[in-house]
Amino acid sequence: MNGSKNQEFSSAEAEVPLVLAESTLDSALVKAYQKSKNQPSDFSVASPASVEFMCKNFPDVTIDKWNNWNWQIQNSYTTFKKLSQVIDFSGVKDFESIVAAKRLPLRITPYYASLMAGSNQTNPIRKGVVPTAYELIVTPGECSDPLHEENCSPAPNLVHRYPDRVLFLATGFCATYCRYCTRSHMVAKEKVHYGLSAWQQALEYIRNNKQIRDVIVSGGDPLTIPETHLEYLLTSLRNIPHIEIIRIGTKAPVVLPQRITCGLVKMLKRYHPLYMSIHFMHPDELTPEVYEACSRLADAGIPLGSQTVLLKGINDNVRTMRQLMHGLLINRVRPYYIYQCDPIPGSSHFRTPVQKGIEIIKGLRGHTSGYAVPHYVIDAPGGGGKIPLLPEYYLGKDGHNIVLQNYEGKRFYYPDEIG
Repeated sequence: MNGSKNQEFSSAEAEVPLVLAESTLDSALVKAYQKSKNQPSDFSVASPASVEFMCKNFPDVTIDKWNNWNWQIQNSYTTFKKLSQVIDFSGVKDFESIVAAKRLPLRITPYYASLMAGSNQTNPIRKGVVPTAYELIVTPGECSDPLHEENCSPAPNLVHRYPDRVLFLATGFCATYCRYCTRSHMVAKEKVHYGLSAWQQALEYIRNNKQIRDVIVSGGDPLTIPETHLEYLLTSLRNIPHIEIIRIGTKAPVVLPQRITCGLVKMLKRYHPLYMSIHFMHPDELTPEVYEACSRLADAGIPLGSQTVLLKGINDNVRTMRQLMHGLLINRVRPYYIYQCDPIPGSSHFRTPVQKGIEIIKGLRGHTSGYAVPHYVIDAPGGGGKIPLLPEYYLGKDGHNIVLQNYEGKRFYYPDEIG
């Protein structure tokens, strides 16, 4: 792990935008994608549901090919015509308007599509990734960049909101596009990966700011980047003396578990202390494939945490959220955050009252393991950062005592006067 790794990339490769393997560009990057595409996958897990879906919709495809992450991206559902072969759009209100709008790019991996195959409009996975007419309704308070990340960007692809940490937006591409994505303004414009040269100003900014000790690599999804380029970024960050920890934010283990190859994990192990925040939405995502992906990462010593957006009609009740949190712990993922849905354009049908999130936390704390209780936060519009929200457990003072209320609603008194 040293600076010599950076020298392995030619200047020509550094200037070529990182594009998908189906691109016709003759670049070192595309060749790397093609090489990966043609290699047998070392990801061998395929649940019965996946195999059934594959046999029905891709009858000429082998398990090895199905388990190749590049094949999954190349064969993703990106049009309503193709997606209609998997789910029924008949009876969907204003379907023609949805097709014409293209507010967010449509992309769903075949693996993730298998989780909603044959479903109706109430399926939670379908609700999270398939457009509806509700996205065309923009309500007051919604905006394309509600967190004002662009205003907190001192260098391209970098957000510096908190004193000691930065958000490094390594790519504008995801394997599957969520309808409620905070960075819909970004993925809508940047449907390709960034080139290595596009990272240099951000890296230089980090080098020149010694108060930065923590870098969160996100996007888009950084695990859609070829390993050589991802390692270039990790090496560059590790070679900065004041960087203590690196975190990767991703949904790949959920929508593209085949990406968690032995080769990727072996590479990631070289850059400890390395943490990973994984975006989970619903218990139905916890499949054998996801268990294998998370096990590989956890076995590599990478601490895993979850990030979950609170979504109306998908996970906005205690039972579903408790099931998800318990399942995450079984998958060796520590519940970390529940986010209030950000007010991006067309998101009102996803957003719940804040009180609903507080009720969920109240229904978890004391009723299940402390490890299963995440923080409920609002990422404050306007760039205010994450603000935690809690039920009222502290009720004030009564003489020399603090008045406390436990998870059962019972009151207790703690002596708060120390002589």
